[in-house]
Amino acid sequence: MSKVTIPQLHEMKRAGDKIFGVVAWDTHMAAIADRVGVEIVSVGDTVGKNLWGHETIMEITMDEMITVTRAARRGVTNALLSADFPFGPLQEGVDAAVAAAIRFVKEAGVDLIKLDGAADYPEAVEALTRAGIPVWAQFGLTPQTALVMGIPYENQAGDGADVVAEMEDRMLSDALMLEKAGAVLLDFTNSGPVVGPKVVEAVNIPVIGGFGGGPWLDGRVRLAQAAVGYNVAALDREPTGYANVARTIHDALAECSDDVRKARQIKGQPGRR
Repeated sequence: MSKVTIPQLHEMKRAGDKIFGVVAWDTHMAAIADRVGVEIVSVGDTVGKNLWGHETIMEITMDEMITVTRAARRGVTNALLSADFPFGPLQEGVDAAVAAAIRFVKEAGVDLIKLDGAADYPEAVEALTRAGIPVWAQFGLTPQTALVMGIPYENQAGDGADVVAEMEDRMLSDALMLEKAGAVLLDFTNSGPVVGPKVVEAVNIPVIGGFGGGPWLDGRVRLAQAAVGYNVAALDREPTGYANVARTIHDALAECSDDVRKARQIKGQPGRR
């Protein structure tokens, strides 16, 4: 597989080929996703809450995002690498947003920047585009905007059609505005099967989505940990994804513990068979 390019994503939309992105936060998960052949590896700002045990998604810092993005970069060869801004640089103004994006490019080697709630900051999309930094613009009901609005984002089950149908005109307007501002890709969160296809039809750039998306979009984004059942919650409740990696890890460590306590050699120890 050759290196994925942004023009290739645009051609996939025109051809009706679906785009697949995976959210990954470490070198090995990113490398596995890259080997699968995903078009995008996305380093999401929810890493603090979903992987590191933070109370909210607002706690993650720019320095932490640089560190985790550099880890993912080491695992990605062919896919486009995207990184989210943490809460702060976008809200602080255009200059702060451009400075943060430049850090991501120079220090972490990203191919594009994903802006959460980008419809509220079209001037930042324009500024990053002028700086030569491709923008993946996220809009709709997002984790950050839901928190600010006091809406329990995790309870927005299903396709989210009831939420976005009430704002159909705004969603179409936002998508067109973001495309005009220079975004190369849209992330429509909670698109739903009603307004989602209309937005896809209205713009020339790919519209993909994670939570609340579906096959009506140009592609999907999935959190790797959720897809494979990595989180500890999978030990108590069978996940609805594609595997239960948490159970596999638990059982392997339990077997290793048993070998240690019974004075048996540990499997896979370097220099031993």
